[in-house]
Amino acid sequence: AGAWLRWGFGLLWNPVFPTLPLGTLAANLVGGYLMGLAMAMFADHPGLPPEARLLLATGFLGGLTTFSTFSAETVTLLLRAQYAWGAAIITVHLVGSLMMTMLGIWTVKLLKG
Repeated sequence: AGAWLRWGFGLLWNPVFPTLPLGTLAANLVGGYLMGLAMAMFADHPGLPPEARLLLATGFLGGLTTFSTFSAETVTLLLRAQYAWGAAIITVHLVGSLMMTMLGIWTVKLLKG
């Protein structure tokens, strides 16, 4: 299901701004946020079976997020000597994903009160 969602993001948003494929970015940012939610939920419910964690984190979110596509898109820009765009993609994906993961954790903490 995660891979299908990623594919849909790509179809919908990658043509909008091809130099910075927004579908790949959306997949990684949404995946980061959902991972943060999952991390916080699993921390609050340590009795959940490990299979549930694997299903969500490795299965769904592993299919949704895409390090290989991010790498290929970045290297393509670097090979075209578009270094500024390459650096921008690296920064936005890395910093954005980390921020979204933290936001997911904070969301659960905020909702708990």
